[in-house]
Amino acid sequence: MANYYRSIMDTVWSEHIWLPPNTTWKDLDPDTHSNIRHADYRHLFFPLPMSIFMLLLRYLLEKYWFAPVGISLGIKNCRPKKAPDNSVLENAFTLSKRWKHKQIQGLAKQLDISERQVERWLRLRKGQNKPSTLIKFSENSWRCLYYMFSFTYGIMILWDKPWLWDINECWTGFPHQNVTNDIWWYYMVSMTFYWSLCISQFFDVKRKDFWQMFIHHIATIVLMCLSWIVNVFRVGTLVLLVHDCADIFLEAAKMAKYSGYQKVCDAIFALFTVLWIVTRLGIFPFWIIRNTSIDAPKIVPMFPAYYIFNGLLILLLVLHCFWTYLILKIVHNSLNAGQMEGDIRSSTDDYSQDSKSE
Repeated sequence: MANYYRSIMDTVWSEHIWLPPNTTWKDLDPDTHSNIRHADYRHLFFPLPMSIFMLLLRYLLEKYWFAPVGISLGIKNCRPKKAPDNSVLENAFTLSKRWKHKQIQGLAKQLDISERQVERWLRLRKGQNKPSTLIKFSENSWRCLYYMFSFTYGIMILWDKPWLWDINECWTGFPHQNVTNDIWWYYMVSMTFYWSLCISQFFDVKRKDFWQMFIHHIATIVLMCLSWIVNVFRVGTLVLLVHDCADIFLEAAKMAKYSGYQKVCDAIFALFTVLWIVTRLGIFPFWIIRNTSIDAPKIVPMFPAYYIFNGLLILLLVLHCFWTYLILKIVHNSLNAGQMEGDIRSSTDDYSQDSKSE
């Protein structure tokens, strides 16, 4: 059994797949070179326990900082009214949350109540588990704080790195590139955050694009892990930097909306839209993916893992295009309504209706 497992692992992690020609895993061993600190694959386990600590930190900040700030801004922590107990309606709701008129008629007749009462029960039942505006404000505050920290830290540590100014430097000396302490922390904290998102997504505010976001988080983690193992971390740092920039303003726009500052929300959202298009549909494909697809093969010999990395980058680009469609849809509706309507990438199913009543 052990030999069978070893054979599978040797095939999956074949040097011919993951490493450039004439390179072995021994060459990338952190202890092989005294003057080069290679990325250590064993360190990829650190973000897992660190993510639990990050979730605890988030809980403390939301409860003792973000929530009090939200209350001071006039945000009420009002829970939706609970639907009356009714086993018949509850069973029907468990089977389907969308009732047709015939089903409503049948339930009304069965319970000897009016159709309006059934519809009201359904409306209350759908809304009773939705988080309050204060909870949503606290969630957005946490993500806004993280993206501000991550982007600021990324700029600080990459400012003196040659590959920030000349992306071809990502391949100079590859794969024997030194991992400095600041790059190590940038990677570890970023992976910790995405692992925490994978966990918290199941109990956070329910989103329309739940599975798209989940795929995004998993693709990001896989991409970061593989780039760390194969020492392609320089490109990884640029991807992180590009992704964090616009998200700061997305979360800030939501915070302004929940706080009732609609004009501030509109201004920040407009800035976010411009930054999103520039970074996600401009810099990301035409600077990073172009380099990994066209320039890199001219500098370093290609190997099969190259196509895996590029495939994951393109998967992220496809998700960006999907979210850009949603963003432009919101922009179109906002121009017609005179203010931002809806909530990009983190909407509850009935957000537009909720925001009008809050």
